[in-house]
Amino acid sequence: MALKIVTDSAADLPQDFIASHGIEVVPLMVYHGEREYEDGVSLLPAELFAGMREGQTYKTSQPLYGRFEACFRRLAENGDEGIYIAFSSELSGTHQTSLLVRQSVLDDHPGLALDIVDSRCASLGLGLVVRHAAELAAGGASRAEVLQAVEAQARRMEHIFTVDNLEYLVRGGRVSPVAAFIGGLLNIKPILHVDGGKLVPLEKVRGRKKVFARILDLMEERGTNVKDQLIGISHGDDLEAAEEMRSMIAERFGCERFFIGMIGSSIGAHAGPGTIAVFFANDRR
Repeated sequence: MALKIVTDSAADLPQDFIASHGIEVVPLMVYHGEREYEDGVSLLPAELFAGMREGQTYKTSQPLYGRFEACFRRLAENGDEGIYIAFSSELSGTHQTSLLVRQSVLDDHPGLALDIVDSRCASLGLGLVVRHAAELAAGGASRAEVLQAVEAQARRMEHIFTVDNLEYLVRGGRVSPVAAFIGGLLNIKPILHVDGGKLVPLEKVRGRKKVFARILDLMEERGTNVKDQLIGISHGDDLEAAEEMRSMIAERFGCERFFIGMIGSSIGAHAGPGTIAVFFANDRR
């Protein structure tokens, strides 16, 4: 019997990390017109961002029921234990669907040992929680120990990000078209965060350099022992900006450990190219 860590593609974890840590990933769905894609499987983020830069629009939805069912049945049939760490229930129906699927599988496999956690996290905020869980499981921690660690870390995860173009937030209903038009004229960049699992606008700052500086201020205000943390940075196909952010954080706080990755297709379809997000633990318990 093994302990398997399961998540969904909203965790934005790199494929090589997923493979090396034996993580099961259930892909969210992405749609372009009549075409249907699985996030990270049939549509890679670089392709999505290239399309968005050309004016293409994408929609997203939760994973297919059958994807969850196949994953959960495999756990039961192999006699493995599992912990599924889900994308925030405030941003997707993915968590609720997983509960329904688990109950269905339990009807056929009463011995299924699967915990489901609503992380209230997204992107690498979720990814860092999953990474920690996978490392604990690989180190021999019990299911109960991993579950406790997951719930504790998820509660403390900060998500601070900015987008390069307000147009994509307009499509998602987060910003009005008028505000986006004025913001574009004035070079205003929004800073957003995840609060209680919901995506919430936080501040508006003029100019990208000032946005980056303000993100560091927020890290100082909210973080605890930032220097010793593993800092997550995700980007919308803009590695240069992510590296700039890494250098700024390292210089200011002395951080040495970073986990940098490209935003996946399901999150990227709403955030857009040029998005920069930073993830760290706050000082709340």
